[in-house]
Amino acid sequence: MEKTFRLATSPKRSREIMGKNFFGLEEIFSHFVARITKKKKQFAALSEVPFSEAVLEELKDTHILIAVLPFSILEIRSKVASSLFLSHEGAWYNKKSFAKKHGQTKWQLVRKTEVANSTSKSWREQQVLLSKDEEVPTAQVMVYTIIGHYLATGEHLFKNTNVRTSSVVSNGGHVGVCYIDSIDSIPPRIGININTFSDRTHLGIASARKF
Repeated sequence: MEKTFRLATSPKRSREIMGKNFFGLEEIFSHFVARITKKKKQFAALSEVPFSEAVLEELKDTHILIAVLPFSILEIRSKVASSLFLSHEGAWYNKKSFAKKHGQTKWQLVRKTEVANSTSKSWREQQVLLSKDEEVPTAQVMVYTIIGHYLATGEHLFKNTNVRTSSVVSNGGHVGVCYIDSIDSIPPRIGININTFSDRTHLGIASARKF
């Protein structure tokens, strides 16, 4: 009899597989926000992880499985310590639409590093490097992932490494995200940096596994 594989995995089993590279509802309540006044039905999308055990086993060391809630970048920033963001009141993106987008409640399997050999290439050149199973996450997902993983583990992802996201600004430029740790600069610059850059810069590209 041919063996079949489940296309979804329970959060409990996913946690066992992913270890520290897991950020679920328990982590959200413990590290991110103590109380969420959402209806339970809005969490139905998190009842099962839409990846098989085989996929999770394959990517458990290179990716983070994270339960993303529909908080915009501006809302995320308001819920955590101010030191985790480089800019606040005067941030250039405060009135930009991408920073206000809430996204969806869903699981994301986000790569912990930029796609290999993707730096200093144009957006079009970077697309060629993505496999058929990869997609580029939004800036909201990347900020959520960087913040969540740090709160749960103390590890800074994309430290001094800018990655391009799928979010765009009005001129068509893609939004880049990184965690800056330039404590020796004057003045010191520490925290999540969100910016846009020209098409060909030192940015790599972020990726997440498709469902």
